[in-house]
Amino acid sequence: MKRQRRDNLEMEMVSEINMTPLMDLTFLLLIVFMITAPMLEFGLDVSLPELNAEIVDEGENVYVNLTAAGKVVVDNQTMEQDKLTDYLRTLSARRPHMMVLVRADEQRPYGDVIGVMRSVRTAGITDVALVTEPEQ
Repeated sequence: MKRQRRDNLEMEMVSEINMTPLMDLTFLLLIVFMITAPMLEFGLDVSLPELNAEIVDEGENVYVNLTAAGKVVVDNQTMEQDKLTDYLRTLSARRPHMMVLVRADEQRPYGDVIGVMRSVRTAGITDVALVTEPEQ
């Protein structure tokens, strides 16, 4: 009699894998990564001014400096950003193969650097580079 009762309590072994929890987990991970992946790209703390790059020849280069105070300095002359375009136009007329190297303080907002680069582009100069410090 005891034997019958024991047989009823034993459960059958299932040799199949239940796919439902695995599919739920897969879709959950997919949704999490779809939401967090765009945030990872913009959530990084990046310090751009330090970068190992190629050394540029000192030939016909003009340095446009953007100081921490927001002043634009070209050839040891402080000028307004709207006058920068005219000044660079006159320089490019004398030196057609001139390259402009923009040296901006790392504390300046990105928009200010783009404003300087826009002035260079408006002057008709297409050869522009950003100067950085070598990585340590």
